[in-house]
Amino acid sequence: MSKARSSAPAVLFLRGIGSTAGRRRLAAGLVLVLAAAGTARAAPRMVLTAKVPAPVARHQVRLDGAPDPGRVLHLAVALPMRNLAGLDALLRRIYDPASPSFRHYLSVAEFTRLFGPAQSDYAAAVQFLAESGLHITGVSANRTIIDVTGSVADIERVFHLRLGLYRHPTEDRDFMAPDREPSLDLAVPVLDVIGLDDFVLPTPRLRQATTLPKRVGTGSGPHGNFIGSDIRAAYYGGSALTGAGQSVGLMELAPYSAADVKNYFARFNQPLAVTIKGISTDGSSPTCKHVCHDGEQALDIEYAISMAPGLDKVEVYVGHSPESVLNRMASDDTSAQLSTSWGWARDFATDDALFKEMAAQGQTMLTASGDYSNLKDSGPWPEEDANLTAVGGTDLTTSGPGGAWRGETGWEYSAGGPSLDRKIAIEPYQVPFITVETAGSLKVRDVPDIAGDANFNNYICFNGKCNGGWGGTSFASPIWAGFIALANERAASHGDPPVGFLNPTLYALAGRARYRRILHDETIGQSGLYFSLPAYDMVTGLGSPNGQALIDALAP
Repeated sequence: MSKARSSAPAVLFLRGIGSTAGRRRLAAGLVLVLAAAGTARAAPRMVLTAKVPAPVARHQVRLDGAPDPGRVLHLAVALPMRNLAGLDALLRRIYDPASPSFRHYLSVAEFTRLFGPAQSDYAAAVQFLAESGLHITGVSANRTIIDVTGSVADIERVFHLRLGLYRHPTEDRDFMAPDREPSLDLAVPVLDVIGLDDFVLPTPRLRQATTLPKRVGTGSGPHGNFIGSDIRAAYYGGSALTGAGQSVGLMELAPYSAADVKNYFARFNQPLAVTIKGISTDGSSPTCKHVCHDGEQALDIEYAISMAPGLDKVEVYVGHSPESVLNRMASDDTSAQLSTSWGWARDFATDDALFKEMAAQGQTMLTASGDYSNLKDSGPWPEEDANLTAVGGTDLTTSGPGGAWRGETGWEYSAGGPSLDRKIAIEPYQVPFITVETAGSLKVRDVPDIAGDANFNNYICFNGKCNGGWGGTSFASPIWAGFIALANERAASHGDPPVGFLNPTLYALAGRARYRRILHDETIGQSGLYFSLPAYDMVTGLGSPNGQALIDALAP
């Protein structure tokens, strides 16, 4: 491809990117991508993962019409990573304390060289999509995701399909879906095209109590609601570690208001010295221009900062698709602790590979397990995945406002159970904890792994106002992200690497005699079919953090 031809698509790519910095970043990436581009057109080639929802494929839903041909859609096109078997073997060595590779993490460049799609394939796919009339809104350092926008008419033409509006079988709405699997006139393999349907809508794991007593807890907020500093006092209880030098990354699928976060800390006369950096992964705005419903986004920021008030920054990644956000969090690799409290449609092949990349790079990825007692009603994605840490819910009691941990039971809505995807095998380190009493599976992964405060006694500021009575495992995940920032601050002070993927380490620690000194083991409580039990259970997993003792165990 000549320089004259490459400049035209590059200009096209930059349209619709809002900020000057965003355009500069994308332009720099495109220069590198287009330099490796070659001829890539071929006979139509099917995308590797199925995209037609089952009710459409089985003709079980009514076709109500078609979307407006001019409607603009945001898609994330994923290329398959290479040598995943080699990646699995490397991860086993990285998380084996007896291995010379223990906690010898990869850089993004090293990971991409070993396991990312070939540079020529990625460049060819970018060139093909641009020359087909789609707008490139994001490229990635790991060569995995290409973010694009395009009209319905253009997307139907490029992917050889028709989009229809179908009546949802269980919800009062129509949903969009393709009538056949997508294919492209492209010689290189494409793993996934995310955004062609909205059969499953992304959902935050946040709930509000329907009725509240006069006093709901032992916290410092109005009516005894907990605020973030109460949770820090309960789970850490010290002052030496603040998260200094660390960054927390948050995955969000809607924008947030910085004013809501400022209001939260100002309301309780607490300093807010942490930089909050909004990052768009696909050209969408990370912040609200006016008041917006940002309950999930605001609480994630408020509670992560409260747990680690000395963080260098919180990076709030915002995009239209979960895969676009996850990929940017991995390919940036600037936050060692990551959290999401959203559930979304399963895209196993793409998501699982990204979680493995995070683990290989030493990033701790946490997710809320859900708030409806079982995985089916709560999601069940992504908490089923075996390469991240699922956080269930507890009912926390402290000695008083700003006081120490006093007790904890399993939260009655904490989601758990064996994976509904029978292809997600249980990891060897989890097997010893599954008994007849836990009612877990010895064949597939069991959820959750750990837990944190989630009862309806938390106070947040969002949408221009503040109130209590909020709960959900949405709280537990960013709380743990803040806590891991404390552990990684401790590790960095010794010149050690981050703690990385938690599960292999936590299950190994829980198998030792000092288990109850490093984790609060909830033995009382019930959620759906499952009971809180000594050691592991499918309400609270291994339990909640026990202060400095757990930090010492994670970062000795």
